[in-house]
Amino acid sequence: MTTTAADSAPEPVDENVWLEEIYGEEQLAWVKEQNSRTEDLLEDADYAGLEGSILEVLDSTDRIAMVGKRGDWYYNFWKDRHNPKGLWRRTTWESYCTDSPEWDVLLDVDELAAAEGQEWVFHGATFLRPGAGEPYRLALLALSPDGGDANRYREFDVESRSFVDPARGGFDLPTAKGNVSWLDADTLLVASTADGLPKTASSYARTAVTLKRGAELAGAPLLFEVPEHHMMAVVAHDSTPGFERTFAVDYIDFFNRRNLVLRDGEWMQIDVPTDVNVSAHREWLLFRPQQDWAIDGTTYPAGSLLACGFEDYLAGARELAVLFAPDARTSLQSWSWTRNFLLLNLLKDVSSEIRVLDPSRPSDGPGGAWAATLLDACPPLHDVNAYAVDDEDAEASDGGAGDDFWLVATGFTTPTTLMRGTLERTSDGTPGVVSRHAVVKASPSFFADADYEVQQHFAVSEDGTRVPYFQVAPRNLALDGQNPTQLSGYGGFEVSRTPAYSGTVGRAWLERRTSLSAGADGDAPHSRGGVYVVANIRGGGEYGPAWHRAALQENRHKAYQDFAAVARDLISRGVTSRERLGCVGGSNGGLLVGNMLTRYPELFGAVSCGVPLLDMRRYTRLSAGHSWIAEYGDPDVPEQWEYIRTFSPYHLLKDGVEYPETFIWTATSDDRVGPVQARKMAARMLAMGIPNVWFHEALEGGHAGASDNRQAAALQARSQHFLWKALAGGLA
Repeated sequence: MTTTAADSAPEPVDENVWLEEIYGEEQLAWVKEQNSRTEDLLEDADYAGLEGSILEVLDSTDRIAMVGKRGDWYYNFWKDRHNPKGLWRRTTWESYCTDSPEWDVLLDVDELAAAEGQEWVFHGATFLRPGAGEPYRLALLALSPDGGDANRYREFDVESRSFVDPARGGFDLPTAKGNVSWLDADTLLVASTADGLPKTASSYARTAVTLKRGAELAGAPLLFEVPEHHMMAVVAHDSTPGFERTFAVDYIDFFNRRNLVLRDGEWMQIDVPTDVNVSAHREWLLFRPQQDWAIDGTTYPAGSLLACGFEDYLAGARELAVLFAPDARTSLQSWSWTRNFLLLNLLKDVSSEIRVLDPSRPSDGPGGAWAATLLDACPPLHDVNAYAVDDEDAEASDGGAGDDFWLVATGFTTPTTLMRGTLERTSDGTPGVVSRHAVVKASPSFFADADYEVQQHFAVSEDGTRVPYFQVAPRNLALDGQNPTQLSGYGGFEVSRTPAYSGTVGRAWLERRTSLSAGADGDAPHSRGGVYVVANIRGGGEYGPAWHRAALQENRHKAYQDFAAVARDLISRGVTSRERLGCVGGSNGGLLVGNMLTRYPELFGAVSCGVPLLDMRRYTRLSAGHSWIAEYGDPDVPEQWEYIRTFSPYHLLKDGVEYPETFIWTATSDDRVGPVQARKMAARMLAMGIPNVWFHEALEGGHAGASDNRQAAALQARSQHFLWKALAGGLA
């Protein structure tokens, strides 16, 4: 007999369910009491200096203003000290290439918030593609009232620099979770939970409608619908000239979906297994299977990239070109089309590699693959990503072309560099691509990065798996176990942790100094800075879907074993010791470090746990938790609860255990994970009399915990200062 969620497991006693009322008066009073207690501990003179130093990094006007091209303009969203909520602005290519671009400000979000009495957070813009020869003019702006995932979509005219008045037909959709796509100048495709439209058990949009200009959302005709137990409905219109198509996606869960295309007024499902990711570009259809895919006698491995003509595949053709096949060290992370080429962003042992593919020239290899050229732009132990500038830009007035691409390169001690390049076919007709790229912008250095070196090491997990990790440390590091070390990880949803420059980590951790131990001669103690470590554990995407699937559901413990193996390796190598080792993680990473706290307390001196999942018995009933069943399992199915409870930190707490110093932090307005799991964990630990447990809840900021640079600096300063005090100075 098959057990279902209806035969639910017995509900464990939960004395803190009352804290699940997010905005209740009594609950917020508890939050404010805990906030005050934590602020009294952390917000000392050193904290004030640290917060200011971090804010200086975040507000720096020397940061690269990353841009997106639309027509002849380059658009950017910018926050700094004078514009904490941000400016949406644009400039020309010629001006952008100068040291001080002239920006045309389209929307000042601070002014908008003040005028409307609403703390707006800008979440992006979606332009209507104009007719041939016309400029981009109309856009839908996504504005969140509190930094959460729910947005209000408002039509904006970039030429008049104003919202289009709803009284005159301007689109203005109520705040809700969902997505919006332009069908034409007077029609939107809208998936939304606003105006009573149904939502899924995951709190996302269940239906999509066709909304005409001037019409009401509640009365708009139904376009697409998914079952309530599925994750969400998504609709989108591809307006590429000559390839106009409308798509819908039924997200069954995070890793399974049905892809459909609208043909003659009817939805036609694209015939692939639900775990095969599908994307369309012009005449091509690309496939990336999450598990091995057997089709017409050929098995394509998980994580490969395959291609077929769009119309050919819909007509029944199943001859697929293999564009990428993974190996034990190399995985595909993303891809991007220019007008004539396909850019593949790969990781080889968590260092970047970029290949350029030419669909017009088959390679000499098997499978009908396209000719591939390696892009010479990726130094070891760095993250480099290539993506198109504008694949539709055949002859732009700024001199750009549709085969231009951006290169963004960064490393732990290498400030981010932005380059622009151009792809061309070889002149002699041989397979291959010639690329040229040059630096456009470079970020400043925010700490003495030359004083530090990056190393990659491999720890061995319990089942013998080699787990890579990056170590950033002072040159000539003393391997005596006395270095304050911060270990960071994620390990979920096929998200990869790659090298990235952080002025915040540099200033708040690497460059901080303390005297911890006497020198070899017994004289004065040495001044030490911190060591920063990033673990590439299973559950992530560093080695493709197989690396992710290895830690799914009943195998979740492998991610935690990997992280613990890295901690032990750091200790055995003499980098640090239990008293000097702390870990930090947020969201799914918060669940990770929550398991370090409860399953491996003997390895860590401190744990910083942010916006976390912790109560895995009730996570599916809180905020968007139902959408993660494919990752963790369903606790309402008794057989699945049996393994889920083994990684539910809220249920693993025990009396008589020496737990590390613990800081749990969250945000009231987080509508993805929600603040209640963090609240309940802290409350239970405090009630158990566990010493040195601290809690802080930002009253705004959404899942990121911050909606402007000031809030972000405070959030990061608290976490960094807590870890430093716990590992290097003591919290007394």
